[in-house]
Amino acid sequence: MAMLGKRRPPRPASGHSGLARTPSSQPAPAKQATSQDASAPLVIERLAHDGRGVSHNPAGKTVFVDQALPGEQVEVAVHVTRKRFDEAHIKTLMISSPQRVTPPCDHFGHCGGCDLQHLAVDAQRTHKREVVTELMARQGIKLSDIAAIDGHQEHYRRRARLGVKVDSQNNVRLGFRAANSHRLVDIDHCHVLVPALQTLITPLKQLLTQLDAPRAVGHIELMATPQATVVLIRQLKQQPQDWQRWQAFAAEQQVSVGMWLGRESPALHWHGAEPALEERFAMSALGIVPAANTTTEELVLQFAPGDFLQVNAEVNQKMVSQVVAWLKPAPGMALLDLFAGMGNFSLPLAAAGASVHAVEGNAAMVQRLGDNAMLNHLTVSAQQADLNDVAAVKALLREHPVDALVLDPPRNGAEAICQAVGRHKVAKVAYISCDPATLARDAAHLVHAGYRVKHVAVADMFLHTAHMETLMLFEYAG
Repeated sequence: MAMLGKRRPPRPASGHSGLARTPSSQPAPAKQATSQDASAPLVIERLAHDGRGVSHNPAGKTVFVDQALPGEQVEVAVHVTRKRFDEAHIKTLMISSPQRVTPPCDHFGHCGGCDLQHLAVDAQRTHKREVVTELMARQGIKLSDIAAIDGHQEHYRRRARLGVKVDSQNNVRLGFRAANSHRLVDIDHCHVLVPALQTLITPLKQLLTQLDAPRAVGHIELMATPQATVVLIRQLKQQPQDWQRWQAFAAEQQVSVGMWLGRESPALHWHGAEPALEERFAMSALGIVPAANTTTEELVLQFAPGDFLQVNAEVNQKMVSQVVAWLKPAPGMALLDLFAGMGNFSLPLAAAGASVHAVEGNAAMVQRLGDNAMLNHLTVSAQQADLNDVAAVKALLREHPVDALVLDPPRNGAEAICQAVGRHKVAKVAYISCDPATLARDAAHLVHAGYRVKHVAVADMFLHTAHMETLMLFEYAG
């Protein structure tokens, strides 16, 4: 155990490339196809929800083709065969789509992060709106118009987690995982990181090669705000000599460096003073006229490493602005914010004059929200509750009669709430979702309970990926 994390002496090469997939990295049980599975050319009919091309082979079996676009004719190689469908990649691109573009990042096709860079940005955003429309239609909900909330087309991501790997030849890799694999793709740049994080990749890799125990580093988290750039190292125990090197790195790069130490309940240790991490909203940018009892022109939301923070600051602010515009908060309005986090929606709505009761499942975030309300001289009541518990949800709705409800749940959605809310006839429900499939399921509960869809917007929070945020406003129609 004394050598844990230390450099190993080199050993003869195995003859296998470090980029090759190992058996442990393959998705579980599926038959691996061979080159003889290549068949006649396929025409791509549409995009699947995850961005892969969809076609059918001559036998009528569905084939999902990586990086293929609608209208393209392709020869494919099937790499996974399943009972109901095959998974394939392009062997020869015979006819190209006019929507195909040169990916802006050299790591496209290797890194598993941005899987839609080969599709024009406008077409990416159209695809995302079509996904929402289709999923709602499956629930019998017809959408007539979907607004777009877009941001910058590059350098938008202010948070990232980079994996660290040291191979048997002591070569250090720093980067992201390959798609559907545990294999780490070494990167020297990232097209979507904000510049403050982009410039750290090369110096970080250089530092890792100089550490006594680079294998002790599990991963590195990067975070950038207007106030601070933060590097967080995750490892089991501190290596004194290496910690000194991290301290020198902090001074040289003018960043804050912290280290999560321990396995079960890691503790965060900072080099120097703990940085102030803040999300700031200009009231005017949110379309908020401050209530009569407030004088601030800016909202400040403090947070800590480990707290949930949207990766795209620009799009997040536009989403908050959209919810404010839809709900039109004013003095006298009672509002319930569920899955409230650190107050991303609660505080702007309260600043506009609404009486807000916020509920969050994480006790630390409830405390953070309360602290942020005090910091901004706002009155927001907050409590902890399990929002997946039907009894707890019913009690909340019974104890807090409100004019409007805000839902911003995790990927599993807010089914218990949407099943219960119809009985209480809340006038407006604003739902912010990171998973359109669970949103469609929950929207069906609301529509069946007497609600109608008033507005829909798709926010391109994660450009160049198939992920999206969807906002919907429901009004009770009786």
